[in-house]
Amino acid sequence: MMTAPYFMFATGIENSNPTIGNGRVRIDQFEKCGHYRYWRTDFDLVEDLGLRFLRYGPPLHVTYIAPQKYDWEFADLTLGDLRARDLVPIVDLCHFGVPAWIGDFQNPDFPELFADYAGDFARRFPWVQLYTPINEMFICALFSARYGWWNEQLQSDRSFVTALKHIVTANVLAMARILEVRPDAIFVQSESSEYFHAENPAAIKPAEIMNAKRFLSLDLNYGRRVDSEMYEFLMDNGMTRDEYHFFLESRLRHHCIMGNDYYVTNEHRVSAEGTWTAAGDVFGYDQITCQYYERYKLPVMHTETNLAEGPNGDEAVNWLWKQWANVLRVRNQGVPIVGFTWYSLTDQIDWDTALREENNRPHPVGLFDLDRNIRPVGKAYRQLMQDWRVVLPAQSVCLIVPISLPSEFNESHIKRQREDAREFLKRETPVKTTVRKKTSGRRPDQSGTHAALAPDDPEQIGKIG
Repeated sequence: MMTAPYFMFATGIENSNPTIGNGRVRIDQFEKCGHYRYWRTDFDLVEDLGLRFLRYGPPLHVTYIAPQKYDWEFADLTLGDLRARDLVPIVDLCHFGVPAWIGDFQNPDFPELFADYAGDFARRFPWVQLYTPINEMFICALFSARYGWWNEQLQSDRSFVTALKHIVTANVLAMARILEVRPDAIFVQSESSEYFHAENPAAIKPAEIMNAKRFLSLDLNYGRRVDSEMYEFLMDNGMTRDEYHFFLESRLRHHCIMGNDYYVTNEHRVSAEGTWTAAGDVFGYDQITCQYYERYKLPVMHTETNLAEGPNGDEAVNWLWKQWANVLRVRNQGVPIVGFTWYSLTDQIDWDTALREENNRPHPVGLFDLDRNIRPVGKAYRQLMQDWRVVLPAQSVCLIVPISLPSEFNESHIKRQREDAREFLKRETPVKTTVRKKTSGRRPDQSGTHAALAPDDPEQIGKIG
């Protein structure tokens, strides 16, 4: 078992797959970036960098073909290869899109359908220990149901709350189902970390509201009571008391690492009218992450960052150094930070427009370009890991993440670890693994669009990549 002071240096293979054009066009990053063809090469690149951890997951829309029916071919090939290489996947089960037969995140059947998939995935791949069930829950709901960019392409508070409660419910149920199979599973919630700055006194109130909304997905996921204004917001926009109390009764936060994603677009300058523009990195990753840590008191991992390589060729390298300096500052303030991720392994396609348009334009944010040639930031990341991996001490021998390698799955001490975890789960307050009967999948009322808060420029958003 990884009982040395391992720090989880990671990258990811971008697997976003939302739909646009009223569901007619799917932006599948595995396809756009060539991973379906070059997955073996991509895994070679991970090993060449000296990485052991990889944010990765089979595309949900390809794998989940109907209720309780799956096409595991690609998942078997890729995850089997990762296991043979003894690489540790942080398995991402849903990344911004769902199969066409589910529809979108307004479908009230989505939580249980996704939980079924998560449980069946865990049974097929019991050696997988680390999961991100649903990636960036807040951003997924915001872009799909508030800004009208993806999937359901709605623009109201009610559709946003509907998407958010379905997404977070699905995440909680998925964690519970996975724990039934792998009781020592660890969940890394990759979520965008945001901050809204008031540009003048009249903007203080709208900025405060936005700074409260940024926590909603994690408040619900971790069973934390929201403040009175957010409670009214949720109730006014379709959440029921029973649904709210389902989240409060969740007892799974101690199985979690709080993943914070941070980009140069994550801080916003708010006007008195409630609109905003990009503010740049005013506070930076360290200050914003400490705000999230003070709220949730969970171990932290920097789960996403990148910056496009520009004309000088060193822009991404300098951003990498800056993010790493922030990670060290967080650690030196006593926050248990356990990992860092440059996202992603290769350049991406069309993230310069937040996947709202299918332009097939490369976005040069990867450690490698799409011809699989290493970029300067890839070389810098490899050197950073070589420099810090051994000399970076654990903050405490009591704060080591109990991760087992795929090759250790059947070893006796790992089996004991799982049995100990199973006994611990038996003593916990049971978590509901189902919340409702299946319905027709009818959407809620979609009337009342309110697009005023959505920025027009994707460079003003809190997530690029």
